[in-house]
Amino acid sequence: MEIKTILVDMDGVLADFDFQFIKIWRERYPGRFQLDQDNRTSSRISDDFPSDLRKDVREIYTTPGFYRSLPEIPGAIKAINDMAQFGIDVWICTSPLLEYENCVLEKYQWIDYHLGKPWTERIILTRNKILVRGDVLIDDCPDISDRDSASWEQILFDAPCNRSISTMKRMTWRTWRTSILA
Repeated sequence: MEIKTILVDMDGVLADFDFQFIKIWRERYPGRFQLDQDNRTSSRISDDFPSDLRKDVREIYTTPGFYRSLPEIPGAIKAINDMAQFGIDVWICTSPLLEYENCVLEKYQWIDYHLGKPWTERIILTRNKILVRGDVLIDDCPDISDRDSASWEQILFDAPCNRSISTMKRMTWRTWRTSILA
C-alpha cells in the first residue's frame, strides 16, 4: 500500500505526557504512591494509580500549563518534518480531555512552539479517531474503539504501557522509515 496520509497522535507520541506527569507527581507528592514510567501498564495514566488517588492524578493533568510544558518525545519533531518533506500528508490527530479548557489551547500552543505556526493548521481534535480518514494512524493507545472499521491501519507507537501487546505492528521514531515505508 502506498502511504499518502499519516495521522500522528500527540500525547505519548510527539509529547511526553508520562514523563511530565510523573515529574510533577513526584514533586507534589514525594511520599505517596510512586509510579515509574517504565512500569506503566495502561494507556490512561490514572488507571495505573489506586482509585483513591485518581482525583489528584486528574488535578495534575488538568492544571493550566501542563500540556504546554510537555517535553518532546526524542526524535518526534524531526521525524514528522522528514515525513512531510518526503511528500507524506501528515496530520496531528489528537483527543482532547473532556475537561478541555486548558488542554485544547495548550495542545495548539505546544504544536506552535515545537513545530511552528503552519503545523497548527494540521491539527485534528477528535474524541473518535475512526471518523478521520488516512492511511496510517501512529498512536500509543492499543484500545481504540472500532479500530477495525477505520480507514487507516494503526501502527502502535512503542511505549511501556503497550509492550504487552504483540498483535500489532509497532514503531519508534528511530524506526519510522522501515515501519511505514516498507
